[in-house]
Amino acid sequence: MTKHNTQLLGEAEVIALATDGSSFTDGAVQEAIFLAQGCGAKLIVLNVIAVDSGSVTGLRTSSMNVPQDVTDYLDNIKKMADDSGIECDIIIEESYYSPEKTLVDLAYKHKADVLIMGRHGKRGLLKLLVGSMTSKVIGQGFPQVLVVPEDSLIKGEKILVATDGSEDGEITAETAIGMGKNCSSLKEIHVLSVASSESEREEAQALAEAACHKGQEQVPSVTFHPLALVGKPSADIIAKTAEEKQVDMILIGGHGKGLSKLLMGHVTEKVIGQAHCAVLVIEKKKDEGAEEEKENIPESNE
Repeated sequence: MTKHNTQLLGEAEVIALATDGSSFTDGAVQEAIFLAQGCGAKLIVLNVIAVDSGSVTGLRTSSMNVPQDVTDYLDNIKKMADDSGIECDIIIEESYYSPEKTLVDLAYKHKADVLIMGRHGKRGLLKLLVGSMTSKVIGQGFPQVLVVPEDSLIKGEKILVATDGSEDGEITAETAIGMGKNCSSLKEIHVLSVASSESEREEAQALAEAACHKGQEQVPSVTFHPLALVGKPSADIIAKTAEEKQVDMILIGGHGKGLSKLLMGHVTEKVIGQAHCAVLVIEKKKDEGAEEEKENIPESNE
């Protein structure tokens, strides 16, 4: 599928909201309405129905069996959007193989700049920190995925940027600066770099200060705060700092240094699970030519 150049969050023209019709996505719904209204963006609501391919004979039904409670939930989102003056489309589609890929493909198809999801799972349970569908969707590498806890409220006044000097980390800092330029409510940006040992603190401090200096030059109306902390695991420090600074959004790269591009970074997944607030996961935009070449490589039978 042909990809498009996504806009920064503060400049979003199309926002995709993935929902299964459950209360787990209540926070995501509220944030999607808030962002769409603030950006003057169109809202695309995506509901993908997973179908067991083993239970069908190869013939797809012409009509989908959508539970009434899900229909009511989607209708309510449409009403909220209409009441807020937001253009809104509801897209319902069946997926016979990979619901997460179907969601991301739909987001690309409708030229979404950001994909918003709820965070399924319960805090404190290691194996359930992030719902499997949320993890799988982020693993697809969509450029901007905003994961919102069920009871999250985003005021847009303070954000925290986690940077580690990786390419994704640099893009994350640039996104924060873009938000500062386009979001009038944003007042403070905390830039955090976590060092694993005291010997690396100086490098971490330099990373945070460089990002803040660049941001302060471009967005003088926003106050930037550099932070360099030492400790492990870094995900715990990021989540704890975000709560201490009372930010309502964390910006983090999908993958840090040296992590496989095939799976969501371990630190990122833990931050999403532990954070009290929404987390914007930012990926480097994939090269279309490289992606097409990769798709043409035959898969192993293993």
